[in-house]
Amino acid sequence: MFEAIELGQSLSKKEFKLAEQQFRTELLQLQQQLIKQNIPVLIIVAGVEGAGKGDVVDSLNKWFDSRGMMTHAFWDETDEQKERPEYWRYWMSLPARGLISIMFGGWYWDPIYQHSMGRLDEAGLDEAAQRIKDLEDTLHQDGVLIIKLWFHLAKKTFRSRLKNGSEAAKHIKTDADDHHGGLEYAPFLASAERMIRHTDTSVSTWSLIESEDRRFRDMSVVEVIRNGFKQRLGEHRVADRRVAVTAPLPETENSSVTVLDTLDMSVALSKSDYKEQLQHYQTKLSQLAWQAYDAKHSTVIVFEGWDAAGKGGAIRRLTDTMDARLYRSISVAAPTDEELAHHYLWRFWRQVPRAGYMTLYDRSWYGRVLVERVEGLAQPHEWLRAYQEINDFEEQLVDSGIVLLKFWLHISPEEQLRRFEERQQIPWKQHKLTDEDWRNRDKWDAYAQAVNEMVLRTSTGKVPWSLIPANNKFHARIEVLKTVCQRLETVLKDN
Repeated sequence: MFEAIELGQSLSKKEFKLAEQQFRTELLQLQQQLIKQNIPVLIIVAGVEGAGKGDVVDSLNKWFDSRGMMTHAFWDETDEQKERPEYWRYWMSLPARGLISIMFGGWYWDPIYQHSMGRLDEAGLDEAAQRIKDLEDTLHQDGVLIIKLWFHLAKKTFRSRLKNGSEAAKHIKTDADDHHGGLEYAPFLASAERMIRHTDTSVSTWSLIESEDRRFRDMSVVEVIRNGFKQRLGEHRVADRRVAVTAPLPETENSSVTVLDTLDMSVALSKSDYKEQLQHYQTKLSQLAWQAYDAKHSTVIVFEGWDAAGKGGAIRRLTDTMDARLYRSISVAAPTDEELAHHYLWRFWRQVPRAGYMTLYDRSWYGRVLVERVEGLAQPHEWLRAYQEINDFEEQLVDSGIVLLKFWLHISPEEQLRRFEERQQIPWKQHKLTDEDWRNRDKWDAYAQAVNEMVLRTSTGKVPWSLIPANNKFHARIEVLKTVCQRLETVLKDN
């Protein structure tokens, strides 16, 4: 692969200066058009050391308006990054709409490095490549323009630059002429080639840049970026290119029976039993929360359910006896302008708790396939592809060691009406009832179908849904407490 670009091409200083006078203005104009059309751009800069990646990025910041650019290097993991899933730091570095993010290495560096050092086998590298493809496809579907640049040097040039004390060499420990950063040239390129072949897709192609000559290298980068910008700007709007990546489940379409109809809504708990069990499980949860903190096990608990189903009450019973320093309770509302400028999962990635802490969500990322679906706030292609995006997101949380629980609190339409009317009569509860709550009742069947499909598509072996009959609040609260305690006990026991 790489031998095909070892052609020794070059560009004279005069030729480059002439070209630079022309393309600088064009690049700035293209950047302004991207801003106007709210197109986010991600440029991944990767390749062998000494190829001039840093110089290229410096030039890009000179050629473009740097106010619309961010550059991210992932040399060292901070404590904050180490205590979260691997991809958290990459999500935090993604560009908002209209901006450009440049990543050195990005999500490619670590799997290539680990494989070249013999710490990751081919199956592991291929698995990492698949996760990268899934992520890049997700970003592409959300409108992100991804440009991937691999800077290559022939072995002879690479060794020469290190010997001559290039700027890159000052930051690299070499054990031998063929090493950089402890990596051998040939194994590194073999690992990179395998990764590139697996991740060179129609929506996220790699451009291999011959870097022997600085000016030819820079001009090659300009051509790739300019062509990428022009192609995106020349395409129809994202709406014209959208493809539904998930088909509706035919067996659930227009069905009057849902998974919620299988729940026993008559279950109840007496007040005396409730008080006894509440004290027992709250005491246990308080202890387990500290044990999870000591063991560095994070916990994420998601609450979904009908309006007035008791989500807030269940959350309060969970947190009543927990140390407030250990948890954070988040009530998910309409996204802010900053959140709307990113993929819808971005705001949830940014709230992933550090190791040992707990986050509780009163509504969550499932809004995409529930309220946004039913109310028409998301287009069909958006909420259809969200099922797999959510499954991927949750799998990464669990694989990183996070304990993830998902609850749907279910009540009957009759019980909801009773609670609505009760809220109308109690002054300190009136704020909980809105006109939107009443409107949602008129769409009960549509929401029930959306919940049914949500459970079918996102109740996985790693992260199953817990469907809680909640007509009786005492029963629902204890079921939630018991489930959380049992899950934490199991995880901590296996730790």
